[in-house]
This record gives sequence, C-alpha cells and structure tokens, in this order.
Amino acid sequence: MGRKKKVTLTKNRVIHFVWTFLLMITCIYYMGLNYVPQKWYETQTMMPKQVESYYINQWCTSDFGRKEAVLWDMTRVDCLAKDYVVEFDFAKKWAESVGQAMYYAKMTGKKPAVVLILTSPTDYRFVKRIERLESGIKVFLVKAY
Repeated sequence: MGRKKKVTLTKNRVIHFVWTFLLMITCIYYMGLNYVPQKWYETQTMMPKQVESYYINQWCTSDFGRKEAVLWDMTRVDCLAKDYVVEFDFAKKWAESVGQAMYYAKMTGKKPAVVLILTSPTDYRFVKRIERLESGIKVFLVKAY
C-alpha cells in the first residue's frame, strides 16, 4: 500500500512539473513576441550609462548633419541632416521624441526620425509603440546595454 502511494505522489509531481514548464515556456514566448519589433532597424552599439549628448555627438557627426540646430522659434533640433530631422531620446521617453520629431519635421519640411537609446533588452517594447503609430517616422536604435 505504501509503494502505490509513493508512485502516485511521484506521478503528481511529474504532472505538476510538466504543466509548470509548459506555462513558463508559453509566458516566455508571449513576452518575446511583445518585445520583438516588426521591422529590422538600423542599430548601433555604444557605451552604456552615458548622457544623451554623448550619443548625439557619437551619432551625428559633421559629415552627416548639424548638431543642436536652432530653428526660427528658438527650438533645438538634436541633429539636422540633409533629409531628416533627428531627435534623440532614451526609449522610455519615446512619446516625447516622436512629438518633437514630428514638430521639427513640420517646421523644416524634412522627414522626421528618432534615435531611441535602449538601456535594456526590455526597451524594445517602446519601439513597438512607435510602430503602432504608423506615422512614417524613421526609427534608429542605439543599443547601450
């Protein structure tokens, strides 16, 4: 009688382990789908834990565009390139960077672009939010983690 109870207990543990494992795999798969962007974006890897101006200086070189360009209404574009107005921001402030890029594009007649500075792998969720806007904003990524 004691041996049958031990076998049943072992079977219950195995079933519990399998269900837990399947649930964990499902959660990881679902979370992965939420963080993976729809498109491939131009990505550069740079030194982590820097201020925003560091990334602007590294990315917006003199042959690409003009840094901190002042518009007629005294607003400052992070990088004014030939075809794009580029706004830099950390991924958590994605909405602010999108709004600024769209405003600067309207003021200059150029296309809007944002450079999102990713400080952790979970920051890809903010890229997904920009994708959902379908606003025609060019997205560049700086991987700083």
